[in-house]
Amino acid sequence: MYGKCGSIGDADKMFDKMTERSVFTWNAMIGACVLNGVPFRAIELYREMRVFGVLIDAHTLSSTLKATSQLEFSYCGSEIHGLAIKLGLISNVFVANSLVNMYTKCDDIRAAALLFNGMSEREDTVSWNSMISAYVTNGMNQEALSLLVEMLNAGVELTTYTFVASIQACEETEFGKFGAEIHAVVLKLGYSLDTYVVNALLMMYVKNNRVDEGVKIFFYLQEKDNISWNSMISGYVQNGLYDEAIDLFHEMKNAGQKHDHVSLMSMLIASGRQGNLLNGMEIHAFSVRNGLDGDLQVGNTLVDMYAKCGKLDYMDSVFDRMLHRDTVSWTTIIAAYAQNNFPWKAVELFREVQAEGSNVDALMIGSVLLACTELRCNLLAKEIHCYMIKRGIYDPVIQKTLVSVYGDCGNVDYANSIFRFSEVKDVVAFTSMMCSYVQNGLANEALGLMLYMNEMGIEADYVAVLSMLTAAADLSSLRKGKEIHGFLVRKGLLLQDSIRSSLIDMYATCGTLGNSYKVFNYFKSKDPVCWTSMINACGLHGCGREAIDIFTRMEKENIHPDQITFLAVLRACSHAALVEDGKRIFKIMQSKYALEPWPEHCACLVDLLGRANHLEEAFQIVKTMNLEDIPAVWCALLAACQVYSNKELGEISAKKLLELEPKNPGNYVLASNVYAATNRWDNVEEVRVTMKGKGLKKDPACSWIEVGDKVHTFVAHDKSHPECDKLYEKLAHLTEKLEKEAGYVAQTKYVLHNVEEKEKVKLLKGHSERLAIAYGLLSSTHRNPIRITKNLRVCSDCHTFSKLASKFLEREIIVRDAKRFHHFRNGICSCGDFW
Repeated sequence: MYGKCGSIGDADKMFDKMTERSVFTWNAMIGACVLNGVPFRAIELYREMRVFGVLIDAHTLSSTLKATSQLEFSYCGSEIHGLAIKLGLISNVFVANSLVNMYTKCDDIRAAALLFNGMSEREDTVSWNSMISAYVTNGMNQEALSLLVEMLNAGVELTTYTFVASIQACEETEFGKFGAEIHAVVLKLGYSLDTYVVNALLMMYVKNNRVDEGVKIFFYLQEKDNISWNSMISGYVQNGLYDEAIDLFHEMKNAGQKHDHVSLMSMLIASGRQGNLLNGMEIHAFSVRNGLDGDLQVGNTLVDMYAKCGKLDYMDSVFDRMLHRDTVSWTTIIAAYAQNNFPWKAVELFREVQAEGSNVDALMIGSVLLACTELRCNLLAKEIHCYMIKRGIYDPVIQKTLVSVYGDCGNVDYANSIFRFSEVKDVVAFTSMMCSYVQNGLANEALGLMLYMNEMGIEADYVAVLSMLTAAADLSSLRKGKEIHGFLVRKGLLLQDSIRSSLIDMYATCGTLGNSYKVFNYFKSKDPVCWTSMINACGLHGCGREAIDIFTRMEKENIHPDQITFLAVLRACSHAALVEDGKRIFKIMQSKYALEPWPEHCACLVDLLGRANHLEEAFQIVKTMNLEDIPAVWCALLAACQVYSNKELGEISAKKLLELEPKNPGNYVLASNVYAATNRWDNVEEVRVTMKGKGLKKDPACSWIEVGDKVHTFVAHDKSHPECDKLYEKLAHLTEKLEKEAGYVAQTKYVLHNVEEKEKVKLLKGHSERLAIAYGLLSSTHRNPIRITKNLRVCSDCHTFSKLASKFLEREIIVRDAKRFHHFRNGICSCGDFW
């Protein structure tokens, strides 16, 4: 009596006063301890029974096994198992069921299955239900459903518990069809009015993305409890039907059902995903009024909701007021700061977790690693990595995340090392490594990894294909790009908008604008990114008028351009020297679309005016629009000063640029070019000394060309190529012909070294793009264009050389440099000699 009334202390006192205790008395006391959550005392009593020689029966073992299940003491349960065999009680259905339940609670599903399969009599429904539930709890849904079929064939009676457990096994999409079959059995056996079974069916359908079926069940259900309402609301939220979820939430209140913490969590999740701050705050106020804000799960969801709505101050306030915090609380707020551009704050909170000795799991580590990515901090990434190894937090997902983090931090060697030694190499792992290669300019390695992935029989997914397209574009590998395009067609992946725009970019970057047009025109529906990609492709090839035409078409189709679109069209105007059009587009960006210009837009406008030799106007814009602290603006102005030999303004621009970005080696090179063009060698030397003093180095020039299935790379005066002798012989012959027949004269003023004239000529003749052109001529005799990519800007002398070569050879030469594409045809370049 005392035990059933929850007064375990009084029950214990009464038990101690008893002079004579029967097995029934001992069993009652053990059962009372189990019922009142005192499993340790229950096991102590079991031990005393054995010491005092009290006869142990099936009820003793069954109750004690429940205590071991609560404590998950598998060793104690195994001991009782042995005693049951010894006493001949193993065939008792209560003991057997308790043992099955104990092993499942202790995560020993194999022992539970062996015990169940060894039971001589399995007519008892509880045994079957226990085993089916055990399989479901351990994620072994296929086994659970197989056992249900076996149960049906054995003629064992199905109960509410059987249906609920079996239906839960069908919540995974792959078992959705089986779930529908169970639904039919439910109807046949008359369980369609059982609230527990119907609630399980409702949850199963919404988790299988079959909300329409869930809605039918919900509205036909006569007696709806809180679980029914919450399941339907949660189903709407899981399937992105947030407005329907909110309506049902209010309908629940009108139906007289009381909202609980589950209802509020669903509403807060919906508010966060919608970015509906007002609705989220209303739910927050409701939780305070009804005393639910102290619930840990509600608090965690509130933190997440405010983070998704961008209200980090409100999020902080909720977090600070939480009386209890678990791992989810800390992970949520760390992830929020990492995702909202406050990576250092995320790291600080992680330090706080470590200091408090709180539990750290893989999800929290993943959030901190995201902060490392934002910070591009290699040292911090290594520190977190070491912490993970010490704590044993090292699963396949974290390994893939680490590969990405090290790649983002520029440490490709570490990324590759983790990838090579990882146990699970699936498509996600390969994609992470390929992305790391691509981000760090190792496109060749990325494509090589793609081939290895194919050899391993792992099929590329959507993200992997995007990485491959980027790698093909970086290498200007048209052949690889076409192969990837073919793969996309075969796999039906062209419906993805980002794939379409990436294809347009890839073809444009590989020098075939015509193919970009074909991809663009093939699709009837296009998103803004697709339009922007095509505009950018035209601009890259100097087709400014075509870029404007596409922009106009985009407006006519009522597709609103964003800042990226305007940046693309302004760059196109700049490359084509369309001054008036560029000015007009810059104005409508603000007047018609109310878009605030970014520094990059202003730099484009300055570059546009500079290219047209409107240097004074460009300088006035810099001053009047308060652009003096934007490095890109001065870089554009300085480049124009070099072309038009504006010494005074060039001096101002160079000084300002080096002040704003003192650690960018490219700025020093540009300033040095300006000085060298006017023979100011003292200034050139001064720049070189400054760079050396700051530990800065100019990026070495590199050019490459694709021949067959291979990409051949050259640096200036390269001697490493196996056909080096033939290559230089070919280049010397071509240079001699151009000097004699086309009037080519080396423009030594562009050599930045203060050396003899002959040495300057020699330096120019060994430039990497000329070596690539020579190899292109060696490797092919047909008249197809020679396609070359260079990592830096083409120098003026090589530009002239390429123009003359295209005319003399009667062959198009296409060069993609760091600025744009140059199409050399019949002695003329598409850039109009301004790049």
